[in-house]
Amino acid sequence: MTLPEEISVPENPTAPPPPRRSWRPLLMRLHFYAGILVAPFIVIAAVTGGLYAMAPTIERLAYGDLLHVEPSGRPVPLADQAAAARNAYPHLAMTGMRPSAETGESTRIYFADPALDEEFRRAVFVDPYTARVLGDEPTWLGYLPVSTFLDGLHRHLQLGEPGRIYSEVAASWLWVVALGGLCLWLFRRGRVFTVARGLKGRARTLNWHGATGVWLLAGLLFLSATGITWSTYAGAHVSDIRTALNWQRPTMDPAPTSTATVDPADIDYDAVVHAAAGAGVRLPVEVALAPEAGAGVTVTEQDKPYRLTTNAATVDPATGSVTSTLDYWRDYSVVAMLADWGIRAHMGLLFGLLNQLVLLGIAVALVAVIVGGYRMWWLRRPTRGSAWAVGRAPLRGGLRTLSPWAAGALVVTAAALGWFLPLLGIPLAAFVIVDLGIAAIKRGKVGTDA
Repeated sequence: MTLPEEISVPENPTAPPPPRRSWRPLLMRLHFYAGILVAPFIVIAAVTGGLYAMAPTIERLAYGDLLHVEPSGRPVPLADQAAAARNAYPHLAMTGMRPSAETGESTRIYFADPALDEEFRRAVFVDPYTARVLGDEPTWLGYLPVSTFLDGLHRHLQLGEPGRIYSEVAASWLWVVALGGLCLWLFRRGRVFTVARGLKGRARTLNWHGATGVWLLAGLLFLSATGITWSTYAGAHVSDIRTALNWQRPTMDPAPTSTATVDPADIDYDAVVHAAAGAGVRLPVEVALAPEAGAGVTVTEQDKPYRLTTNAATVDPATGSVTSTLDYWRDYSVVAMLADWGIRAHMGLLFGLLNQLVLLGIAVALVAVIVGGYRMWWLRRPTRGSAWAVGRAPLRGGLRTLSPWAAGALVVTAAALGWFLPLLGIPLAAFVIVDLGIAAIKRGKVGTDA
């Protein structure tokens, strides 16, 4: 039987409409799970990072009796200051010094100490005006014990190498949570940088959560990127790329000097520092004695607020001549410069107290944003039933709302990012596997009940 041409078959009124293509459901579920499960790592990193950012200021207060002296006339020669430290610690071998760079600042004389770990040195503090020994402290890369402790707390929770997993998880996921939150906030098509007035309860918390996150976005992306560069697993990939493209930090190749072996007592340290200054290496500097004969004395610029360079020079202590130099603007690639500035800004060293206060502010605001996220989760809990009930996760199936091309591109991108950032990829794969397992269990339960 054929139908007349003027008669049409009516559409099935009960047929579901085609799915609306949108990234929002997928982003909602990812942001939710990352916020619930990864946010504790980010909170710990924010708290310890905020403390570490203030380490230079804390250090100046905690060690004021060693770092600061009363100016009294002209400083005595650096050789005399070094001799006073060697006389006070005759059983230790001198390895270098950090001369006083400002009025009222002490001089540090460094010694190798067998009682300390290999990476540590004994710093003896000397009054540059009287050559009086003020005391000593163990140092690590120039950091005193308070800074060393806060650095270890932030990097690995004082648990050693295994503890670095926590900080790498935080750095690897921070940018994902931040960008995902930005996209969700823009989907709302409301205020972006301000909080709507008159809101209460969960709506008000959501507004504060979103607007504050937007204001923090640039800082969070910066901290995530710079934190990844010195992480264990992703950091190794970054190092490989920088090495392949010749973007790594350059090192100085000291030319051999005319010196065979020089006793630290025979070196004119003022002449060495003066010669290095002529080559563009300005105070504050660190003077490192040669570990082997004929390598000369290395003078390297140290961190100072608003100083961008880390110039270095090798000086022949016998003749006072500069044998090799490392010029920041000449020898560093642009990427190496950016990486160096980024790391020093991450540590709160590049712009002094202002840098430290900005990092502390970001840390406090980030903790507040995360607390707001947990509060929203709590406010979404069912009002009836178990007292332990919490807010339900956004509906699964977000990947099915994307076009096949978008879904395929997302899977490939996620796999690439997971390889480059292993502590992003492994937790993400675990989320997906657990989520699929829960979905399968629920489907099986529904089928059994039916």
